[in-house]
This record gives sequence, structure tokens and C-alpha cells, in this order.
Amino acid sequence: MTTLNEAASGAAEAIREVATTAAATVNEAAGPAMAAAAQETSLTVFQYLLVYNAFSFTFATMAAATLFLWFGRSQVAPAYKTALTISGLVTFIAAYHYWRIFESWESAYTLKDGVLTATGYAFNNAYRYVDWLLTVPLLLIELVLVMRLSQKETTSKALTLGFAAALMIVLGYPGEIAEDNATRALWGTLSTIPFLYIVWQLFVGLGKSINSQPENVRGLIKQARLLTFASWGFYPIVYMIPYTNLGGGAVQTGVEVGYTIADIVAKAGLGVLIYMIAIRKSQAEYGDAAKA
Repeated sequence: MTTLNEAASGAAEAIREVATTAAATVNEAAGPAMAAAAQETSLTVFQYLLVYNAFSFTFATMAAATLFLWFGRSQVAPAYKTALTISGLVTFIAAYHYWRIFESWESAYTLKDGVLTATGYAFNNAYRYVDWLLTVPLLLIELVLVMRLSQKETTSKALTLGFAAALMIVLGYPGEIAEDNATRALWGTLSTIPFLYIVWQLFVGLGKSINSQPENVRGLIKQARLLTFASWGFYPIVYMIPYTNLGGGAVQTGVEVGYTIADIVAKAGLGVLIYMIAIRKSQAEYGDAAKA
């Protein structure tokens, strides 16, 4: 019996030694590969910090714009409070998503002693498209609301422009995550179709409505329309950066910083113009009773 136990103990010990040796061999083989994967990044420290600070600045800008627009509701007539509410909602949604984008960027890389390494966690740029899917239609709706058109025209314009904006974002996303430029170009072209429709509506469909606005706000509404067109026209330029001769790190930096600049102008910038239009229209239509 003792001999049997000794044999069993010896066999178990031998099995443990084999398992330990095998595990050590696997770890030795996988270790360098995992370390290499974790350290690979085409970004320089400057590029990483540039994007890092751009995300941080945009989050602060959107948060400040939200407070400004929502507190500014008390300065306009009741007819324009909804436009400012939606404008503040746009920047609030953007602030939330930029906070998530910032966190994702911070988690994807580690900067220590002047050395930048990838952590192995992928940077999630899908937050941008989730944000745009919500905010881009609202940007057009707030412009329509502040113009105070007839109920029928307001509903029609809000639905058609909002749907076109959402479709533009949905069609653009597959190209954004595509690994080859041909696929990116295909979806980018498809996304341009609703974009052109929106531009046509801004400059033709709303043209007569703008001319019927109070004289003291026509210029501001035209500026808001032009700002929307210019900032939205900047997105496709950023979208095309991967087609340039820039390197991998420069491409990612250009795309992320370019999109943040466009977001600030399109959302916070337009929000300020919407506020100014609402103030002037309130004064023109209600006088001193505008804040009631």
C-alpha cells in the first residue's frame, strides 16, 4: 500500500513539474509578443498630448456652452426658449461624449517618463458617431425653431432635415471604420448625397423664409446658415485625411483634432448665434416684455 502511495505521489509530482515547465515555456514565448503589442504605437508624445488637450478643451467648451445657453433662456421670449433648450441639449450631449472620448483616449495609451506606449485597449472613436447621430439633426432643428416659421413649415422642415442629417451620419460611419480607402470613399460618397440635400434646403428651401424674418436678425440667420455650411463642409475634408501622404500617427492626430475643431464651431459657435437671434427677435416682437 505504501509503495502504491509513493508511486502515486511521484506521478503527481512529475505531472506538476511538466505542467509548470509547459506554462513557463508558453509564457516565455507569449511574453515578448504581448509586450510588443502593448508598446506598438505610431503616435509621438507631441501628437498624443495634442489630441489629449484638444479633447479636454472641447469638453470644457461644450460644458460651458450648455450652461450659457440654458441660463440664457431667461433672457428670451417664451417662443424662443425651446430653441435655446435644444441648443443647450446639443452641447450637453457633446460634452458627455467628449468626456467618454477623453477617457477612452487616456485608457488607450500610457505616458511615463517621456515614453508613450499603447496599453492594448482600443481607442473607441464610435462615440463620435453616436454623438453626431443625436446632435446633428438637433442642430438643424434648433435653427428652424429660432426662425419661428408656421407650424406646418416648422414640422416639415424639422422632419425632413433631421432625417437627412441622421442618414448622412449613418452612411458615413462604415467608411470611418473601413480599413481600406476604397470602402471609405464609397461610403463617404453615399454620405455626401443627404449632405447636398441639406445644403440645398439651407440656401434654397429656407431662402424665402429668411427674407420674411425681422430685418435686425436676417444677417445673423444668414451667418448661422453659412456657419453651418462651412463647419459641416469641414468634416468631409477631415474625413479625407487618410488619403494624404501623412504617416499613421499624423493621420490619426489630424482626424481627431480636425473633428474637434469642427464640433466646437458647429455646436458651440452655432449655439451662440442662436442665442443672439433669439435675443434680437424677442426684443423686436415683445419689447421689454420679452423676458416674461
